[in-house]
Amino acid sequence: MKAQDVWEIRPEANDASVIRGDNYRITVLTSRLVRLEYEECGQFQETATQLVLCRAFPAAEFRLSRENGVLTVETEALTLRYDEKPFSANGLSISLRGGLSMYRSQWHYGEKGRNLGGTVRTLDGVDGETHLEDGLNAFEGYAVLDDSRSMGMDAEGRLFPRTYAGTDLYFFGYGRDYKGCIRDFLRLSGRVPVVPRFALGNFWSRFYPYTQDEYKQLMETFREHGIPLSVSVLDMNWHVTKIDPAFGSGWTGYTWDREKFPEPEKLLAWLHAQGLRVTLNEHPADGIRPFEDSYAEMAKKLGEDPDAGKSFPFDAASETYLQALSEAVLMPLEEQGVDFWWIDWQQRGGTSDIRMDPLFVLNHSRFLHALESGRSPLILSRYAGPGSHRYPLGFSGDTCATWASLDFQPFFTASAANIAYGFWSHDIGGHMHGTTDPELMARWVQFGVFSPVMRLHSSNNIFMEKEPWKLPPREEKTVTSFLRLSHRLVPWLYSQNVLSSEKGEMLLRPMYFDDPEDRAAYGAKNQYRLGDCMTVCPVTEPMDGESQTAKTKVWLPEGIWTDFFTGLRYRGGRLMHMYRALEEIPVLVKAGGIVPIDASECPENGCPLPETVLVRFFPGDGETVLIEDNGLLPTAPGYRRVTTRIRMHADSELSIEILPPEGDISLLPAGRRYIVEVCGIGNIAPDTCSCAVTSAYDGKRRSLTLTCDACASQGLSLQWAKYEVPGGIRRTAYATS
Repeated sequence: MKAQDVWEIRPEANDASVIRGDNYRITVLTSRLVRLEYEECGQFQETATQLVLCRAFPAAEFRLSRENGVLTVETEALTLRYDEKPFSANGLSISLRGGLSMYRSQWHYGEKGRNLGGTVRTLDGVDGETHLEDGLNAFEGYAVLDDSRSMGMDAEGRLFPRTYAGTDLYFFGYGRDYKGCIRDFLRLSGRVPVVPRFALGNFWSRFYPYTQDEYKQLMETFREHGIPLSVSVLDMNWHVTKIDPAFGSGWTGYTWDREKFPEPEKLLAWLHAQGLRVTLNEHPADGIRPFEDSYAEMAKKLGEDPDAGKSFPFDAASETYLQALSEAVLMPLEEQGVDFWWIDWQQRGGTSDIRMDPLFVLNHSRFLHALESGRSPLILSRYAGPGSHRYPLGFSGDTCATWASLDFQPFFTASAANIAYGFWSHDIGGHMHGTTDPELMARWVQFGVFSPVMRLHSSNNIFMEKEPWKLPPREEKTVTSFLRLSHRLVPWLYSQNVLSSEKGEMLLRPMYFDDPEDRAAYGAKNQYRLGDCMTVCPVTEPMDGESQTAKTKVWLPEGIWTDFFTGLRYRGGRLMHMYRALEEIPVLVKAGGIVPIDASECPENGCPLPETVLVRFFPGDGETVLIEDNGLLPTAPGYRRVTTRIRMHADSELSIEILPPEGDISLLPAGRRYIVEVCGIGNIAPDTCSCAVTSAYDGKRRSLTLTCDACASQGLSLQWAKYEVPGGIRRTAYATS
């Protein structure tokens, strides 16, 4: 596969959308998205860039007029006024229609509104909050992206330094239509690829000098404790780190440390046999030096004499170097069994051309390398600016192990949706500093399970161990339970991941994306929406010693919401405090929500398709789809998929329908069965059902479980002529103003 197979690379705009002057060009991409260019010689940029891949939008309707030396462009959403001179605050303005604000819905060139925030390159060493770069959504309803100095991209998806002396801006005037703004940005900049299923399971990572036998024993211990993993991460100690000081530091390396890993090929094969994918940490800054196993082949590909002993520094501006690195260094390791790369770049330099950003080049070129070699299109790396959403996953850096850091991460993770960056992967539990705190560890894992990338990581410190069995009994039980839940949630989470990518939506997003007109949504900073039906409210402060519960401030949108863990129902449209013991966090599912999960209490490594699917229904009107496939990108040759549509209708009656699967049903495990769990209702058996069922009722969780003996290929339907909600709707005593 190539870049064109994943993203639409069509940089030429529809000619009917373009307004030209001698030294300016205005392109009306949509009624709310406008490209603004000014270049003294009238030489405009036609190529794709690192930020913009596709300008071939359908022609947008607009009215054009000139009066008293002012050019006016009007769409149904915007009015642009321009004096046809070099861009200036007095000469170029755009007003938003719709009365968003009495005086702040007009943009003048050079102004910045009160932005809702995007994300930032890294949380390295951040203890608590940090300032975020701008996103595309703002209180005034507009934002501007500057593409004037970004790298260019050719038709094959290769980056190159761009020589451009002009101004190239994109004005987004979407008001409070935050979802529409991001949807059009993704059309402009390229969709978020579907993240592989295995990447939604548990990662084990630690900066620690394991030996081959120690690492295998550790993986066995996880299995013995019934804790599933999907990705095995080997930090930098996989390679030789003790080198001749004449070559610099030992952080960069591509040669296995055979003292620690005498048979790496066998280790990687063994990990694969355990159902695990493998990623290696890579610090590429120091390039390739003479002590590397791959040195001679690298020299040959660069046309250099290997006997000369010359080091080859990393150079983001050299396509020759990048290609040689892929062929001589990365591919041999991948042939041994490396599935993807954890790119650990935070240095300055790294390029012979300052117009080439080494981090963005690394993320882009490594993602293309995976595509072209037929591997899982996945990396783990830091954010490199707008456009980085095309290269998941994001590595947020070496975070401090403190409550302040945990408290900031839900807001940080959700705000990234404003720049379409949807898959931050955090050092769950914190990487360094801080204190040993089992309660903090448990709460961080709970957030990680619903974040949705769950990557345990820590430094080489005896006080930073993250193995659950090394925690006190209560915390061990809680962490183990949530790590199992992480894999159980994958059927739903992966389906939502696919749907989000295909629809141009954000899987994880701030509350105001779904409720932009409710002021309370903007104050709900420590919670977010996940998928099509969940509101997640991580617990980010310690428990009260006397009550043994932690307080979480929760804003619930209008409607009826049911707690995923307790079955309690709440009426929304209000702010409240929820109190939870260590074993639970507030995860609220809206009425009509349907969540298919793995029925196994102890899921397997690697997130395989489950033999039995437990479908949890939260009464109301709703529909969802379970998407399962063969692990390739949906645009890849040979991609196969099977989908199962699931529906629910509830008023005075309740009906549930799981339709027969469609597509390549050979992908499903033989004898696939369903278990239906209806949450938040009384113990009333269905009046009609399409197959024999056995039932069980959990009064504590207010849930009715029905185990069906029919094969999934037949589908399933259940109907209640009447049903009840025990205890009615929760009117908590903890409501606040």
